[in-house]
Amino acid sequence: MAKSIYEQLFDKLDLGIRVIDQERKPLIYNEKMRAIESMTFSDFTDRPFMDVFQFQNEKESRLIQALKYARVVENKRQTYFNAKGEVITTINHVYPLMDNDKVIAAVEIAKDVSQMEQILRDKRTNEEGTRFQFADLLGESPNFMEVVEQARRSSRTASPVLIIGETGTGKELFAQSIHNRGEREGKAFVTQNCAALPESLVEGILFGTAKGAFTGAIDRPGLFEQADGGTLLLDEVNALPLHLQPKLLRVLQEKKVTRIGEAKERPFDVRLLATLNEDPLEAIAAERLRKDLYYRLSVVSLFIPPLRERGDDATKLARFFLRKYNNRFHLKVQKFSDETLTVLQAYHWPGNVRELEHIIEGAMNFLSDETVFDIQHLPRHIREQPHRPHAEGSKPLQQKESLPERLAHIEQNLVAEAMDASRGNVTQAAQLLGISRQNLQYKLDKYNRK
Repeated sequence: MAKSIYEQLFDKLDLGIRVIDQERKPLIYNEKMRAIESMTFSDFTDRPFMDVFQFQNEKESRLIQALKYARVVENKRQTYFNAKGEVITTINHVYPLMDNDKVIAAVEIAKDVSQMEQILRDKRTNEEGTRFQFADLLGESPNFMEVVEQARRSSRTASPVLIIGETGTGKELFAQSIHNRGEREGKAFVTQNCAALPESLVEGILFGTAKGAFTGAIDRPGLFEQADGGTLLLDEVNALPLHLQPKLLRVLQEKKVTRIGEAKERPFDVRLLATLNEDPLEAIAAERLRKDLYYRLSVVSLFIPPLRERGDDATKLARFFLRKYNNRFHLKVQKFSDETLTVLQAYHWPGNVRELEHIIEGAMNFLSDETVFDIQHLPRHIREQPHRPHAEGSKPLQQKESLPERLAHIEQNLVAEAMDASRGNVTQAAQLLGISRQNLQYKLDKYNRK
């Protein structure tokens, strides 16, 4: 019964725990440790401990060193392979367990940092190249070209830019183009998809950590420090936990960041770009985005129109992708048939430009000697249902008026609310809105509010 109680207790902990005896067999292997290593007790059956984890020699295994020599290791990072050959990274403590000065077992207490390591590896900076320029933004429709011109002008300053558009419209292309045309060209460009951040790690990744802040914490700069002097792109910023958004707002306003676990404020010089994949009014109403943070991010707002609202741009983009994959696949497809172009133009493209490119790339995988891209090369759902309703999860941004007009209206209403709440005190109203007094005065003049 006591064993069962201890097993249940260990399984409730958010730390990985492994205990092995002198025969190197697992006595305790709790649920968290099994999750960290993606393994079970059966992985140890009839296999030596050293073979299971693919250590080159016993010196690499801290647990074996504790068992043989009573060595203690505290708060150290360790990377090894599980039984499936997958890389595992933990911060661990290893202790010998004694009985009358004799080592009878060894225990490892581990905190998983594999996910954080992967996120940091996936984070892109200008070291890999921000390759997109405004010349790469293809389109001729007036509404698209208007947004391109607005983005081009915004690149001259360091003001925050909020880029709004459905999935696949090219929001990151706009962000890279703004960075590469501005004064920060050639400096750090750090981008992070906020939807990919686990809630338990997001604060440390954003703001950094200090050694000792929590078990396994090390001195690590956050995204703002890493992007210092350059540009930080927060993709899908509406995916950030709501309780962290006030802290992000405060960091943006003060231009100083404090790592978790320390009191020191670190100044930074970063241009912030952010993206939204939904109507900001819907995000605010659904409490996915705080309106004060929205106002701080949307000093410049860019709305990228969906492909279905861009006139003949689908045809122009399809021809571009045809040339691209002709070169990549060493094909000689010269053109689209007229019927194919008609279908491509009529389709509603819920996945926008990204979906169009994937359709062309996928179809050209099956071409060989053809010189014409014909309708039968398209997927059935496109050639047979060009006018079907929007796919679930691909709901377009619906509006009776343009987004700039809607944003202007909500901004005007919130300015009015702040002025009423502060009884006409511009300074207090600016503080409520999270903007400067000068910025609020500009908006008051803009909306002719006396």
